[in-house]
Amino acid sequence: VQLVESGGGLVQPGGSLRLSCAASGFTFSIYAMSWYRQAPGKERELVATIRSTGISTYLADSVKGRFTISRDNAKNTVYLQMNSLKPEDTAVYYCKWVAMNYWGKGTLVTVSS
Repeated sequence: VQLVESGGGLVQPGGSLRLSCAASGFTFSIYAMSWYRQAPGKERELVATIRSTGISTYLADSVKGRFTISRDNAKNTVYLQMNSLKPEDTAVYYCKWVAMNYWGKGTLVTVSS
């Protein structure tokens, strides 16, 4: 099993990034997937979850209206579109296979001018 996140980087406040998580080694299309983040000195927190069908089931209050979770089951990939980024969004973002509590290694997002 592998979960490989990509798309992180340095972005100015107000900018956008799209994170991707490529999954392999399991039947991606039948499982819910989540994005978490961990800021420096803080606990890891749930950002968004999406069902196997593509229906978003959860978005943290702090990102509602700015972030969108989506998936492409044909590509075994889950995405996190992040708009109107704020410095407080700076964190390592992790992809998680919910059912098996399996994590990717993360991708760093830094929001700074």
